[in-house]
Amino acid sequence: MDIVIRAARPTEYETLGEITAQAYLQDDLLAFGDSDWYLGELRDVAKRAAAADVLVAADHDRILGGVTFVVAGTHMAERAGPTEAEIRMLAVDRAARGRGAGEALVRACVDRARATEGCTGIVLSTQPTMRAAHRIYERLGFVRVPERDWNPVPEAADFVLLTYQLTF
Repeated sequence: MDIVIRAARPTEYETLGEITAQAYLQDDLLAFGDSDWYLGELRDVAKRAAAADVLVAADHDRILGGVTFVVAGTHMAERAGPTEAEIRMLAVDRAARGRGAGEALVRACVDRARATEGCTGIVLSTQPTMRAAHRIYERLGFVRVPERDWNPVPEAADFVLLTYQLTF
């Protein structure tokens, strides 16, 4: 299989939005399940593409997954410091997992961060249960920074996101 990482096309936004939403639902990653407000954000690829770089992993015409690459200082940046980039909403279709699409998407974000003038690193948030993703991040040189862990949903006190960072 040949995985190509490229910018998402507007005609693919709906497909990528559904892949992302289903990945979060199937892996039980939403604080409030299928009633979670964040589902709308996950599905709204056009909104994030207007503010950030949305990349897809594709095998010919099939979208396997996607990611949003965010630079510091934009409204999409949640954890990035002033000289950092951020990875958001990484998701791979369950049927395509284990083929390297997730790692290829993370590598593409790291490459973009390195090519961004003044960027000294990249951060991401992840959930404790996402152990396969943690292995990818660690293999690529990311390290845990527990002092940057956070809760984006105060109503769900036990919903904590772990932070990983890679410094250049």
